[in-house]
Amino acid sequence: MKIGCCISIDQVDNASQAGFDFLECTVVSLVPDNDADYEAIRQKYQDSHLPIEVCNVFLPGYLQITGNDVDETAIETYLAKAIPRVKEIGADTIVFGSGEARSYPEHFSKKEAEKQVIRFLQMAAEYAEQHAITIVIEPLNKKESNIINSVPEAVELAKKVNHPSIQVLADFYHMEAEREPLQHIVDAGPFLGHIHVADSDRLAPGTGTYPYEIFVHYLREVNYRKRISIECEWRNFEEEATGSYSFLKNYFRSVDDE
Repeated sequence: MKIGCCISIDQVDNASQAGFDFLECTVVSLVPDNDADYEAIRQKYQDSHLPIEVCNVFLPGYLQITGNDVDETAIETYLAKAIPRVKEIGADTIVFGSGEARSYPEHFSKKEAEKQVIRFLQMAAEYAEQHAITIVIEPLNKKESNIINSVPEAVELAKKVNHPSIQVLADFYHMEAEREPLQHIVDAGPFLGHIHVADSDRLAPGTGTYPYEIFVHYLREVNYRKRISIECEWRNFEEEATGSYSFLKNYFRSVDDE
């Protein structure tokens, strides 16, 4: 089981010293406003002594994929540029959270918004498949998005997209925020492609009261052995990183040993 963290590339030395196996960076950082800036960004990622295996923040907030003002040409232009760059820096998984970009406007049809999300994912999946990348749908709590708020919703969406490049993410923080049964991890079955974790108040793992023993139990039940990323609000990354890594390593050692 690989344990990584969602953190800026500028923190790579501290992440490495803490013991993390990989970094989870952002897709949007690979698509600067000035395209000439990309070469320096690419070099920085490729020079990292910790691999960047996953990228989150798939879409900038302004690039709406639901509602009346969807610009499919702009979306396709962005995907054609962003997804190959994700591959170029060594990542093979993209997290589709992007709550602002996917949330539909007030008084807009949720059913129509779902069709638009499916259309977007079908479009993105075609580019992802060309570059051997998996896109995982991240359920978000209702304060961050008004669509796809639970693991079963994400699974149903993945089934409707019906593409091998589309899987699902389970995020401990969002599940707890929505009081979602952790059993849904098992129900996700083969669609489960990535995991995000945090602790109470979205702080670092090991600092709160989240029921990690139950969470790990369900991951063990579904035989999940892929990656886990910490996505939290670090109060002081240098001081907290080692402890959080050790906390997770102790919990997930039992899964690795099976």
